Amino acid sequence: MKYKKILPGVFHSRPNRFIAHIEIDGQVQVCHVKNTGRCKELLLPGVTVYVEESDNPKRKTKFDLIAVKKGERIINMDSQAPNMAVGEWLRIGNNTIVPSGVKATIRPEYTYEASRFDFYVEYERECGELEKIFVEVKGVTLEQDGVVSFPDAPSERAIKHVKELIKAKEQGYQCYVLFVIQMKGVKYFCPSQIHPEFCEVLRKAHNAGVGILAYDCRVTPDSMELEDKVEVKL
Repeated sequence: MKYKKILPGVFHSRPNRFIAHIEIDGQVQVCHVKNTGRCKELLLPGVTVYVEESDNPKRKTKFDLIAVKKGERIINMDSQAPNMAVGEWLRIGNNTIVPSGVKATIRPEYTYEASRFDFYVEYERECGELEKIFVEVKGVTLEQDGVVSFPDAPSERAIKHVKELIKAKEQGYQCYVLFVIQMKGVKYFCPSQIHPEFCEVLRKAHNAGVGILAYDCRVTPDSMELEDKVEVKL
């Protein structure tokens, strides 16, 4: 996935979850933050960030905060980017979920009973039966010493999603939680101890047959795409 007009800036402050004050071309601008997570370890005063300039004159803010530089690593922090990147990855195929050479139907934001999953994937296997798959995507920006984790704050919503995947697995669907690590150069992924209940339900999902996947991303200031599988430690 690619962004349009990207500009570098210097982070000053974040008054609330939705906006940040960022210096761009010598002027401090109010920018929309496309991530409601805490991101305290990323958004430090003085760090280099990257923003996308909007061409919509009706917007309240002209810029969206897209990525931040942490040391030599660029981390995408756009919460919409993981789903967009996974959609591209699924359509290309030849990966863990969609085998090479198959024609798959891919539907985002798919409602199933009382649940809504990020993706529903369906394709015909060689035996003629349909493979029916649900994929729930979680973006990962929390990193410490090369170890990446999710979530960066307690998330009852994330627990609900994983429990729903367990139910769907019991009803015959293939199910995956796909952690999209919005950076390169990491050691492994593990669930964050910030929310022990999420760690527990993720282990239950694994034991129930739900696939727990993590992939890193090739990130530039104006792009992000899934790249390599990362070890998961539960």
